[in-house]
Amino acid sequence: MPNRPLLIENARIIDPATNADFKGSILIEKGRIADIAEGAAPGVPEKARTIDAMGLIAAPGLIDMRVFTGEPGHEYRETIASAGEAAAAGGVTTILVMPDTLPVIDDGALVEFIARNAKANTGITVLPSAAITKGTEGSELTEFGLLLEAGAACLAEGRKSIQNSAVLRAAMTYAANFDALIVHQPAEASLVSDGVMNAGPLATFRGLKGIPGEAETIPLDRDLQLALMTGARYHAAQISTARAIELTRFYKARAAHVTVGASINNLCLNENDVGSYRTFFKLSPPLRHEDDRMALVEALKSGIVDVIHSDHDPQDSEGKRQPFADAATGAIGLETLLPAALRLVHSGDVDLMTVLRAMTARPAEILGLESGRIAKGAPADLCLFDMDYPWLVEEATIRSRSRNTTFENARMTGKAMLTIAGGKVVFMEEQQGA
Repeated sequence: MPNRPLLIENARIIDPATNADFKGSILIEKGRIADIAEGAAPGVPEKARTIDAMGLIAAPGLIDMRVFTGEPGHEYRETIASAGEAAAAGGVTTILVMPDTLPVIDDGALVEFIARNAKANTGITVLPSAAITKGTEGSELTEFGLLLEAGAACLAEGRKSIQNSAVLRAAMTYAANFDALIVHQPAEASLVSDGVMNAGPLATFRGLKGIPGEAETIPLDRDLQLALMTGARYHAAQISTARAIELTRFYKARAAHVTVGASINNLCLNENDVGSYRTFFKLSPPLRHEDDRMALVEALKSGIVDVIHSDHDPQDSEGKRQPFADAATGAIGLETLLPAALRLVHSGDVDLMTVLRAMTARPAEILGLESGRIAKGAPADLCLFDMDYPWLVEEATIRSRSRNTTFENARMTGKAMLTIAGGKVVFMEEQQGA
């Protein structure tokens, strides 16, 4: 029935936006949260559908701030529809898609195309980002005002990094006039060069060219100085080194408008996982030393790292079935974002509230969204998950059009069982008979 109320009862409700954690019920009407109650619901509307959560955790739907799709241009890798399906299966209800498609999202009409496509083909929220520079070539700025008016959630360069400091300063100054968010990946091209993994003894032993940490920290320092100078809202798309954390801590103490993200890959894996030249582990930034990984985990605990994202980057098998140095860079991650993040909880490294905040309330604040919280009147975007559900990541069950996961055949503990977006059930694990 259209607009039929939905009641979720017997759930452990966790809302990182308010640090709430209690057993209760959630009533959903017309796509929004109508009521929340501890214990049993005080009253159930007539003809409401009831879902017994049976003790599952009910959290805000996850918000993933770094997702690449193949549409437009490389639909064989991933469409917006298939990315939406993969996201829903992972408990993700909002994705920020990067602009470096074919063509690049640097025009208002293309921003509108992404929004229309998403509305027609997926039940989750898809936020288009628009390119900072035309063609993401790093030289000529796009029309920020027109792009934002068309519906762009932020300005970004995707996989690319602007090398010209004057261009980036102009971009930040321009963005500050619109109070627009700049999302930028700090990478010094001359230091990255043709490197393929973390620089160090392991890369030397493998006979592979390394990418030093300075390739990240030098441009990050520049970016943060420019953000401080211009007053622009700046989000470092992802950092991966202990030194980058030190820089971020320094500038955060001086600028409230500076935030940073970290890939779940860099939080859970290290350079040793490259193993015998496994190309699914060829990533940007590369997997770093274990000391860097642990520094990232500590930074997440302390709030220096604001956001955990999947860095979902589908690549076809032809691109990955190459020698490590020649293989395409990137890995999918929408379906494994939550269970991989729960590894940090199960290991005792980070508490559940902190991990969930970095994937819900914090990205919602940065992007200026209503979602990311469980509150009366908020959008009914919810993820119900089982902390202890054991499962195996298998190629046959992956919903993404590509299969390049860093967690291939990994044993996971914890999984999304039910995903609700805009008040509608968009995913239900088959084992659940709700």
